[in-house]
Amino acid sequence: MFGGSAAFMVWALYAGVPYWPSTPLVAAVGLLAVAGLERIQPFREGWLEDHQDTLTDLVHMLVNLSVIQFTAEILARLGDAVPATVRLFPVESPLWVQLLLVAVVLDLSLYAMHRISHHVPWLWRFHMIHHSAERLYWMNGERRHPLHAMLMAGPGLVLLFASGAPSAVVATWFGILTVHLGFQHSNLDYRLGWLRHVIGVAEIHRWHHKRDFEDAQVNFGEFLMVWDRLFGTFYDSTGKQGDANVGLRERDYPKGYLGQLTEPFGRDRART
Repeated sequence: MFGGSAAFMVWALYAGVPYWPSTPLVAAVGLLAVAGLERIQPFREGWLEDHQDTLTDLVHMLVNLSVIQFTAEILARLGDAVPATVRLFPVESPLWVQLLLVAVVLDLSLYAMHRISHHVPWLWRFHMIHHSAERLYWMNGERRHPLHAMLMAGPGLVLLFASGAPSAVVATWFGILTVHLGFQHSNLDYRLGWLRHVIGVAEIHRWHHKRDFEDAQVNFGEFLMVWDRLFGTFYDSTGKQGDANVGLRERDYPKGYLGQLTEPFGRDRART
């Protein structure tokens, strides 16, 4: 399903099909397909049950995708104002080269911001929302504070649009990444063999959500695992998750959306 969704989005880019509404609709279908597959072949049966999180996570998803869309639109308009004479992005290159370059720049930026968020206390307070989930399933990829979502995506987007990257190419990659995050956080029992060393699949990423904070400082990659390989944070956790719990050691994290939005501004929490 991920391959089919990604292939359609790339085809739409080549065909000049407008991003809206085609790409968001395809991404939605891809995510719903993950939700359906979880029911057929779950990694853990217990994660199929509502943990008082479904409605909250749905709001997170809708808000965060809208925030990223809005941020990208603003930056794209600013990027369009960059004079052609000073644009650094290779807009004359084949579309596949442009898409690959966008993917690499954004993925490296996301890796860096993700890793920093685990070590800078005030950033961790915002990122903690993502790690507070006590189960992993298709909506967890967008369980993020909207401010942290902007901070995560911002540096890469600013760099790309300041260099003159076409907004259609950037939007296509974000569509692909949205579906990927659904698979990466899914409660779906699947294996991709050697590809787990290249792509951040669920069997690798689940370890990053372990309740033991010290064990979770690995596998930060959003899409590519090459950055974890290069910077020594890759851990092949295939078959090692067992019955290990995910979430935070502190079990009193707010369940409601508004409570999670205000939590980073409240009492300080340890990085657990």
